[in-house]
Amino acid sequence: MHIESLRVPLERIAVIIGKGGSTKGEIEEKTSTTLEIDSETGEVSVGSKKDDAVAVHRSLNVIKAIARGFSPERAFRVLREGYYLEILDLKELIGKSEKLMVSKRGRVIGRQGKAREEIEETTGAVISVYGKTISIIGMEEEIKKARNSIEMLLEGASHSTVYGMLHKEETGKFEL
Repeated sequence: MHIESLRVPLERIAVIIGKGGSTKGEIEEKTSTTLEIDSETGEVSVGSKKDDAVAVHRSLNVIKAIARGFSPERAFRVLREGYYLEILDLKELIGKSEKLMVSKRGRVIGRQGKAREEIEETTGAVISVYGKTISIIGMEEEIKKARNSIEMLLEGASHSTVYGMLHKEETGKFEL
């Protein structure tokens, strides 16, 4: 039996379990794995009876996505063929200043969620801004475009510049 564990934020445990265990059950069913969740420590263990490391890895990706703020529905996208989860660590990108982190997260989300929504609609990727991370789920090219847009915002580019770049890319008039 293949088993791997990870620790998730305690406030995300209930989301991983779901109402009456529904999300946990769905993860187990879709990945052919079993989950053991310690709601006191945040430790989640994923096992596969057939010693299937790929199944365990797929399950862990769904759990990581939920732990990084995605809804279960969005997190299940990582199970689709050709879809990936990328987690950007804000500490690595901008440093440890909490004040700067709050400001930069706000830039990526935008007023009333507009920036995140614009990036999602234009690239096809989905984004979660949670804690000290920004996570992206999508196909390789979608993630690349979304990550580039996010990095531009973090570096101080104006929202209109980022939107313009995204729309030029969308119409094929702009190359990175």
